[in-house]
Amino acid sequence: MRIPDLSTDRLVLRRWQPDDAPFAFDLYSRWEVQRFLGRPPRVLSEPAEAEMLVRRLRRREDAHRAYRVVALAGTGDAVGTVMLQPLPASGPSEPLRPSGDTEIGWHFHPDRWGRGYATEAAAALLLAAFGTGLTRVLAVTAPENTASQRVCERIGMRSVGLTDAYYNVTTELFERTA
Repeated sequence: MRIPDLSTDRLVLRRWQPDDAPFAFDLYSRWEVQRFLGRPPRVLSEPAEAEMLVRRLRRREDAHRAYRVVALAGTGDAVGTVMLQPLPASGPSEPLRPSGDTEIGWHFHPDRWGRGYATEAAAALLLAAFGTGLTRVLAVTAPENTASQRVCERIGMRSVGLTDAYYNVTTELFERTA
């Protein structure tokens, strides 16, 4: 599954670049973005952490993963990120083992919430994934993360209910098939 850079009417979905670290720090140093991410959630506290994150995302970009910065088509200003990645199965030891399922996810800057960017970007990435032959994609959300659940619904995913099958946490699971 090779996902190229993508574009929509309003957005460009491109690979992370080293000069995206300041945006990554601004995004992931915010509690309102991080509160549903990780076990336990934590914000970035130093710009060097964002530089390491961007390097890690660039290394992980391979046949099984796609991490994209979402930028405005007209200005190139970064507004968020979308990703496809192997979904780790819950289990007794770290690191968690792959489940064999693929996850789609998104994180957007709070200043850009409510404009449809997450829906537009996630829909484009989902269609690209299906275009590579992938036949099923899942999304996992914190049960109280109703904003992400609405994005799931807008991109045609259906709720499968609560599960503890992934990440060693209880999540609301969404699914879409090609």
